[in-house]
Amino acid sequence: MSTFICHPQRPGPHPVIMFYMDAPGIREELRDMARRLATVGYYVMLPNLYYRANVENVGSFVGDAAVETRKRMFALMEQLNIPLVMDDTDAMVEFARADPAASNGAIGTVGYCMSGQYALGAASRYPDRIKAAASFYGTRLVTDKPDSPHLTAAKASAQIYVAFAETDHYVPLEMARTFTEAMHANPVKAEVELYKGTEHGFAFPQRPAYDKVAAERHWECLFDLFGRALR
Repeated sequence: MSTFICHPQRPGPHPVIMFYMDAPGIREELRDMARRLATVGYYVMLPNLYYRANVENVGSFVGDAAVETRKRMFALMEQLNIPLVMDDTDAMVEFARADPAASNGAIGTVGYCMSGQYALGAASRYPDRIKAAASFYGTRLVTDKPDSPHLTAAKASAQIYVAFAETDHYVPLEMARTFTEAMHANPVKAEVELYKGTEHGFAFPQRPAYDKVAAERHWECLFDLFGRALR
């Protein structure tokens, strides 16, 4: 599994953050976001979750000319699930454990789009290590499966931050309400926020849905979450 890793040049070890990609795959846009996290003192791991299909980036998927690309992207997404990505997470934990630049203390996770479920799933899998988990416009946070994040979050000890876009074809507001109710019904340290006036993908600078104000707030909330939970 090819994994982009970055961390400060200053002596570590640095707290580990696992950055789970969105559906289009690994691209410079995501590497830049990983670098931004690293500059404030973290060891950031950005894995290519499509490595089993020997794909890294699906390419441009926006516009009428990209119908086939979108079909391919959704097909790749369907090949993934929480158990598979948790196996990948196990490998990342072991890799970081052997790297002197990475701290063996608290870990943070963040996932966007298809990977919000993986960031939260990892927190449930590693309650002793993962102390902060964030999801931004995450899909499938509420499903009818036993490993649905809205059910398994109760196993986590992490501080959880979940953000939804107000207009999201992939994550209807009803799902956001159900997830929020589940967090309130369990002893979970979770904050759920609706970013009003935004659309799915608002944090990505290269997306048509990019919203600078909302994107900067997303960074503020991430830095605050990781600063509180990992330091």
